Amino acid sequence: MSIIQNIRERGTWIIFGIIAIALIAFILQDGVGRKGGANDITSLGKVNNELINKVDFEEKLDAQVQNYATQGVKREQLFGYLWNQEVDRLLFKTEEKKLGISVGSKELSDVLFGNESPFKQEFSDKTTGEFRVNDVKQAIAQIKKAKNKDQIKQIEKFYIEPAIENRLRNKYQAIVVKGVQVPKWLVEKQLSETSNFSNISYVGVPYSSILDSTIKVSNDDIANYLKENAAGFQIEETSKNIGFVGFSAAPSSTDSASAKEIIIAQKEDFKNTTDPVVFLNKVGTEIPYYNSYLTKKVIMLPNKDSIFNVGVGGVYGPYVDGKNYTIAKVIGIKQWADSASVRHILVATVNPTNGQQLRDDSAAKKLIDSISIAIKGGASFDALCAKYSDDESSKLTGGVYPMFSQGQMVIPINDFAFDNSVGGKGVVKTEFGFHYMEVIKQTAKGPAYKIAYLSKSILPSNETITAASTAAAQFAAASKDLKSFNANAVKINKQVLPSIGIKENDFDIQGIGTSRAMVRWVFKNDKNTISEPFEIGDSYYVAAVSGIEKEGLASVEAARPQVEGIIRDKKKADLIRNNFKGNSLETIASSIRSSVQRADSIGFNYSMIAGLGNEPKLIGAAFNKSLLNKVSEPIAANTGVFVISVNSLGAKQSQQDQIFFKEELLQRTRSILFRSSLALKKIAKIVDNRSKLY
Repeated sequence: MSIIQNIRERGTWIIFGIIAIALIAFILQDGVGRKGGANDITSLGKVNNELINKVDFEEKLDAQVQNYATQGVKREQLFGYLWNQEVDRLLFKTEEKKLGISVGSKELSDVLFGNESPFKQEFSDKTTGEFRVNDVKQAIAQIKKAKNKDQIKQIEKFYIEPAIENRLRNKYQAIVVKGVQVPKWLVEKQLSETSNFSNISYVGVPYSSILDSTIKVSNDDIANYLKENAAGFQIEETSKNIGFVGFSAAPSSTDSASAKEIIIAQKEDFKNTTDPVVFLNKVGTEIPYYNSYLTKKVIMLPNKDSIFNVGVGGVYGPYVDGKNYTIAKVIGIKQWADSASVRHILVATVNPTNGQQLRDDSAAKKLIDSISIAIKGGASFDALCAKYSDDESSKLTGGVYPMFSQGQMVIPINDFAFDNSVGGKGVVKTEFGFHYMEVIKQTAKGPAYKIAYLSKSILPSNETITAASTAAAQFAAASKDLKSFNANAVKINKQVLPSIGIKENDFDIQGIGTSRAMVRWVFKNDKNTISEPFEIGDSYYVAAVSGIEKEGLASVEAARPQVEGIIRDKKKADLIRNNFKGNSLETIASSIRSSVQRADSIGFNYSMIAGLGNEPKLIGAAFNKSLLNKVSEPIAANTGVFVISVNSLGAKQSQQDQIFFKEELLQRTRSILFRSSLALKKIAKIVDNRSKLY
């Protein structure tokens, strides 16, 4: 981890300059592709006999968690995503080996320094976006002797190897995609079809004319339909369904009132204290004291305008802030810019990566004072930065920290950047050492506020928690099976909520939230089993396993919501057909007390018919030459049963260029191949041990 990453408390981008550069130097010397974790025998799974190492997987997961931290993405949300990513990586790796795809030494330079460089973001000019390739290469020469192999190994694993894998993947996909061509006859045929049109007359009866309640769909009906259409109803992974009842242990109105009384009792002392740090440390607060200033734009709080209006020394509250009661006190107001940019020279006292002591404070202070005196005497800032700064990531850009908002830097740097005017210079001490700093840019100034918050959680009392846990335990004990579970829920006026499709490696349960423990329980137990109470969030849940969907053909119960309507419409179609009498559209229309309708200029390439909607079966019949001036058999379509007669068929002059049409058709065909990982998964041998280890 670089110094600048540590210094930025809530940075949204990562600078790892010295580590990355050291790694590049190492790679150029020793090559790429060494395998980490070779001695670790713990296997998370296998893909075609290629191991997914548990330790390596968790390291990558930790890196993903760090990358997505600012977006609020949780570890368990990334777990399945990373697993699929690893499976895809190994699937494509196998195919790439078969085809002999590789990245040569000359191409490696393009991977590292070209448009796909893993270092592009960190070494690009923040204003112009230009990738500073020369800076990277220059840095390689400076740090070629760096031998921190642990850092090298980590960056290789998380940046270099993925970049090479991405290049190999692109090559593989290019080979597959380029292998797909469209023959001339097919282009000509499809281009011709785009200009075809048909005019029809029709008579129809919609399915909605028959009430759904009059048509019964039995389990046997669904079972037969599933057998006839088995390919479309295959379950690839076993899942389970549960019903659950929740017992809330959230704070009651009495608990909330008690919490409010406690904080009100401390309000006057909070207002009168002259040392908010000591006071808040003594009484405790849910919101840590930030001993600096923030502008209105940066402060994201409820009631902030009301807080600002109380003036210095004033307090506002208590008010509800999430699950807390909070009182805010304005400590001070200054005129600060929203954003600033500085440049610095760091004389470090500790190594920011491993915490090892580099020099003591006195030696560091002596050196930084010498640098300060030299600059005041006219020495070049850039030259001294290049020679003495221990922040390798920023020295490449002359020690510049580009524009940052308040609160992004540690407080000493933050305060220097905003307290001083542009051109201000001085020495600042942080946990990393001593910095000689200069403010080089600021935005327009406005009010900035230092605010202290006395914040207390609204917590459930022991009585509230005991009542909820006792009720859940009694309910669980009284429920011996699914039938009694449902009956007992009715007795206590609780609704049994369903959660379906729970898979063995899930972390979340719909309607409940994250609970890996409950998922594990579900998969250890059979249908009709009742759980003990699970404490999740501020509730206790009791669950009953209500169904199991095993790998293979879907069950009648699972398929019913999807196919019941289809089967019902088929039965309605049989009834409607029996009402069609006659050999002409007019006599058929008379038999069903309807009228003959027309649909003109129907396009062959479109499934929509004006007034009817999406009707591909009718489109197909509309271009059937054998129905020209003849009446079709009844057609069970999407919205009803129809008989049609084709009045005329024709073609318009095509407005599309054949070359352009061919390219468009080719692109549509090739785009399907990007789903190739799904096909590879179906034929691969994948062993998944996740549920055994987590």
